[in-house]
Amino acid sequence: MLRGAGREGENNPRGGSVPELDSGATAWILTSAALVLLMTPGLALFYGGMTRSKSVLNMMMMSFGAIGLVSLLWVFYGYSIAFGEDVGGITGDLSAAGLRGMLESGTEGGIPDLLFAGFQLMFAVITVALISGAIADRARFGPWLLFAGLWATLVYFPVAHWVWGGGWIFELGVLDFAGGTAVHINAGAAALALALVLGRRVGWPKDSFKPHNLPMVLLGAGLLWFGWFGFNAGSALAANGTAAIAFINTQVATAAAVLGWLLVEKIRDGKPTTLGAASGAIAGLVAITPACAFLEPLGAIALGVIAGVVCALAVGLKYRLKYDDSLDVVAVHMVGGIIGSLLIGFLAMEVLAGEGNDGLLYGGGVTLLGKQALGSVAVLVYSFVVAYLIGFVIDKTIGFRASADAEVDGIDNAEHAESAYEFSSTGGGGGAFAAAGIGTSAASSKTEPTEPVSEKVAG
Repeated sequence: MLRGAGREGENNPRGGSVPELDSGATAWILTSAALVLLMTPGLALFYGGMTRSKSVLNMMMMSFGAIGLVSLLWVFYGYSIAFGEDVGGITGDLSAAGLRGMLESGTEGGIPDLLFAGFQLMFAVITVALISGAIADRARFGPWLLFAGLWATLVYFPVAHWVWGGGWIFELGVLDFAGGTAVHINAGAAALALALVLGRRVGWPKDSFKPHNLPMVLLGAGLLWFGWFGFNAGSALAANGTAAIAFINTQVATAAAVLGWLLVEKIRDGKPTTLGAASGAIAGLVAITPACAFLEPLGAIALGVIAGVVCALAVGLKYRLKYDDSLDVVAVHMVGGIIGSLLIGFLAMEVLAGEGNDGLLYGGGVTLLGKQALGSVAVLVYSFVVAYLIGFVIDKTIGFRASADAEVDGIDNAEHAESAYEFSSTGGGGGAFAAAGIGTSAASSKTEPTEPVSEKVAG
């Protein structure tokens, strides 16, 4: 992935000569950016299907809210913080705030610099949305948006600069092709922090919190898998051999992780599950993300198997340690991101990863592994601490968690005046249309009285 720190001479859109536009690369990155955007609605379906039916809309709204909020913050100042001129290895300056100076024909590596900003925007959006799965069934929407904006500003934008924009992690030589540290460890650590701040759901772990719609989960996982090719192969920022190796590694690592997760379920529980297949796919996608351009396909398969097995086992940690990570964001994204980042130190090939970056299993030393570990720990600790502080302050001031009554009765109705599934033919529409009487079914206009479905069935 191209970094802001390299923008000097011909690659600087705000000064120097401008390289010629590469139409092939531009077309590929336009497509990839759209694929990455699709991942966030896919995530909404994936997370929404795993929640209870009475909180699915709230869960999905957290992802769509992230799209709206983070998109604007990225234009206002996020891109400039992440990819502006380096300031002390910690942050970018504000010279590109409002995407100023990027409206001409300036390009970055043969693609419009504005397109690079748009591609990176999609990464920022989904990173924030990933966090929400840890607090399903119990978070208020308004405080969530406040948290999302503050966390993106204080954590994601600076960390993206550290990793990709010429900051200290980049200068250290840590390898992260498409987001193992900047996206997945970052989001997973914040998810753990919020799960601790908000506490356990009412009735957890004794009550059943089974997914209410497994086909929706599988559809969401499929859209994520599809979009991930833009996430990983698109990070080559060109239609070239690097994109090709990232593409094939993404596929085979994910396939291997599915089988690894299902194997654990078969041995441990006696039956492989559809939820396990979907979760294994996401674990594999997460783990291969930082390493996809640095490994040969056999290495990617090994990484996928390890990720599927370890992440499946890591799900049980929340029951032992008594933290309520609703949808296993910690086990899949934080643990999966760590696996992918660290295995670069074992499986990277110098011919792909650059001079001096052979992994241990390919004759390299421990230097690369040490760098990968340092980068992972630094992002994890920073994200966890800041997310915890933001969440704690919000919870103690305006209140982050929904009331117990709202949680039990249905947070969708409490927060959005809607329900995902209307079983009564006489009910009106939800939200703003309800007050105007819009959405009432045709049956309600008939003279014959209709018998409402009982609350037991409707609930």
